[in-house]
Amino acid sequence: MARMHARKKGKSGSTHPAVKQVPRWVKHSKEDVIELVVKLRKEGKSTSMIGQILRDVYGIPSVKALVGKSIKQILVEKGLYPEYPEDLMNLMRKAVKLNKHLSNHKMDIHNKRALRLIESKIRRLVKYYKRSGVLPKDWYYSAEKAALIIKE
Repeated sequence: MARMHARKKGKSGSTHPAVKQVPRWVKHSKEDVIELVVKLRKEGKSTSMIGQILRDVYGIPSVKALVGKSIKQILVEKGLYPEYPEDLMNLMRKAVKLNKHLSNHKMDIHNKRALRLIESKIRRLVKYYKRSGVLPKDWYYSAEKAALIIKE
């Protein structure tokens, strides 16, 4: 698949395990994994970091194969899922940092373009989350609102 804002092709993200079954060498039970997910979230880890820690430290290749639910579904059930999705927050953090940079360096035209590209990604993502019901229908993105959300 081609990149959105570059003239190159690129690899898509990580590859999932080839087999959707739980390997025999996994020693953890469903309850253990759910407790680990909740513990890691209370420590302030994001959903992607929780997945990496479970894979690298605890040897759990796929939470969904073991528990039958994704990490996000577990966190939603326990009431620990954040108000804004992780990918949207990461993009808003990038935009806030670039806005701060551009307030000091007004003639940095390369980063002005980068900010426009990031904000367009944010708007597309917001449109998707509004359609799927994650964000309220009247929510909109602005640089000031993003700066306030990031500071919270």
